[in-house]
Amino acid sequence: MISHGKDIKIFCGNSNQKLAEEICKLMGTKLGEAEVGKFSDGEVFVSLYESVRGSDVFVIQSTCNPVNDNLMELLIMIDALKRASAGRITAVIPYYGYARQDRKAKARDPISAKLVANMLTAAGANRVLTMDLHASQIQGFFDIPVDNLLGNPIFVDYYAKKFGSECNNMMVVSPDVGSVSRARAFAQKLHMNLAIVDKRRQMANSCEVMNVIGDVEGMDCILFDDMVDTGGSLCNAARAIIDIGHAKSVHACASHGVLSGPAIDRINDSCITELALLDTIPAIDPARSSKIKYLTVAPMFAEAIERTYQEISISKLFR
Repeated sequence: MISHGKDIKIFCGNSNQKLAEEICKLMGTKLGEAEVGKFSDGEVFVSLYESVRGSDVFVIQSTCNPVNDNLMELLIMIDALKRASAGRITAVIPYYGYARQDRKAKARDPISAKLVANMLTAAGANRVLTMDLHASQIQGFFDIPVDNLLGNPIFVDYYAKKFGSECNNMMVVSPDVGSVSRARAFAQKLHMNLAIVDKRRQMANSCEVMNVIGDVEGMDCILFDDMVDTGGSLCNAARAIIDIGHAKSVHACASHGVLSGPAIDRINDSCITELALLDTIPAIDPARSSKIKYLTVAPMFAEAIERTYQEISISKLFR
């Protein structure tokens, strides 16, 4: 018996409407009628045009650029739904902004990922559904249930179909030591070996590649990371794999394509053959880069939402 809400309703903000529409299409439902906009002074307003009393409501909103605007839209939508007597509110956040601020890297730093978790809970969210948190321990910042979906099954399926039996002669490469566990799980599913790029970061958004740990000579490699921001780390790692490791080619994939600043120019000028991204953040104009390919997360989120509503385990999605 479903005790939390009489029906399911899905709403979205302005950050990733295309993904929300695709999720609704797969679920055979429609987006809830609502308006999310701004007053002349920049304040966000939300108007709900249908009843949500007693409903199990899912709000789809990536907190990507502009991060603060999208975060405020999500918080205000949750508050509006709570005050309209929604039965349960799930914040569906395909990309969780501020996730990189998950610890104190130096004295007097904030832990902004925890602050965002507190705000979501205070606004009235009853649970969170997200994908590939930069640090999985962020789940512990919440006092409500958090389901952190993994994007690697989508990439495994993509590369298994793309390369077939050639996967036996390929290598997965982690762009840094911090991504090793994520890359290892990906490599095991594709039955590939793992190499690591050892780098020394000099300052934020820049790094100096030092060495490649593992034999990638003559191999086709797949760089696997959780996000691409300015593209410096990814492109430098790809260059090291070719110049230092003497690999044959480099493909790359990441769950979140933040692609800020010079990222697209760096990717276009890099030795990366193809960069596969998930559409947790809206896709860029294809004309800006022929190297970037997007894979959709809509089927995974649609199934996760359906299973959450039906109160069925979602562990199947992690396999």
